[in-house]
Amino acid sequence: MAGFRALAQQVRNPGLVAAQRRTALRKCLERFAPYGHRATWHHLCTRAGIVAHDRNPDPERLVAALAELEEARTVWLAYEQEFAARRRREKHDGIRQPGALDDWHRRTWGGCDIVPCESPQRHPAARLAVVLRSMIAAMESGRPRRDCPVCGGTRFAWLPESADCPASGPACRECGVVAPVSVLTSEALREALAAAGRAGGAGAFAAA
Repeated sequence: MAGFRALAQQVRNPGLVAAQRRTALRKCLERFAPYGHRATWHHLCTRAGIVAHDRNPDPERLVAALAELEEARTVWLAYEQEFAARRRREKHDGIRQPGALDDWHRRTWGGCDIVPCESPQRHPAARLAVVLRSMIAAMESGRPRRDCPVCGGTRFAWLPESADCPASGPACRECGVVAPVSVLTSEALREALAAAGRAGGAGAFAAA
């Protein structure tokens, strides 16, 4: 099975037809998809100007989408290296009890669903790397906050687990990101649950 780098080379290979290069890009998302496969694909297509169901897209647009994905992957790999180094230091110092950051890292290991979104069509507009840096910084700070770590929005509603979004939790009604519970204050979490109850669960987003 080809790895991310080998697939990225196929996306950039001018000797392949556009359909083959598109397939290679989709397979890249099986190795790294910060929003989940479908939401990350929709995001890349939107930003690069690719029609999501076009089987013969402009190769230059495919390469642009790949470049954004690679940029985000570089950010994530650097974080994982720093995380591993920190855990080695902590274990050396006798700190064995995992914290919220460790739990988040376990759930996001491998680079998929790092920042799950409310639906494949509802996600932040910023570059993937920008979103990842914001979420990593919020998690590493260890300080719960009232606002969304990605867009700064202050309206949340509790999203139940579904086929579109396997993660449940407080979803930002501005950008659609499902924030880790540990990153928000108890007040924000209570308001998210109350908002979902008033609007009938996932229906809260229909009115957002």
